[in-house]
Amino acid sequence: MKYALLGDLHSSIEDTKAVLQHIQETAPDSVLIGLGDLYECIIGKKKALSISNAPLKSAAIIEDDFEELLTFPSIRGNQEERITNVTGIERFASLPEKLVIEGATLIHGHQIEWDKHWEPLNPAALEIDTSLVFFGHSHRSGIYQEFKKLHEPIQFGKEIQLHSMKNYWINIGSVVDNREWCLYDSETRTIRFMKLSH
Repeated sequence: MKYALLGDLHSSIEDTKAVLQHIQETAPDSVLIGLGDLYECIIGKKKALSISNAPLKSAAIIEDDFEELLTFPSIRGNQEERITNVTGIERFASLPEKLVIEGATLIHGHQIEWDKHWEPLNPAALEIDTSLVFFGHSHRSGIYQEFKKLHEPIQFGKEIQLHSMKNYWINIGSVVDNREWCLYDSETRTIRFMKLSH
């Protein structure tokens, strides 16, 4: 099965519309799944520590035109968690922290420890049972094996064959600003980093 994985939308209507159209044009038979941070929380991390019961409209960018685009399942990201914490609303709490699809685990990526250059540190420390992990959070596409980044620079649109006996961590990039997503074929064990030019 083919999966179109997209994350870090951050309430961007324009970028999300463009990426969804790109997916429809290039992989219409794929299953769409979101990797979190669909929404933008407008309350910063530090301030969020001292806020509770905030109205949803003052905590996040929530627009009807954007909501209509969200027709696919998603896991929750740190933005959804922060919105939940500052509002007390359970709307996003029911979103799973991770999903397992054919041969792969999907997480947002805020569970990973990151270095100052936004590269993951020891992601294997997380308890993951699959050989493939797709994540986002840093807004930077990349593929990692044993903590080393592969295929630099990324050639968007090019098929990458993943070895059946190896583990890979795949950062799908961000919809917001970058208009990136990732196409995963579970039958052929291939991926394509995808990017739509502005």
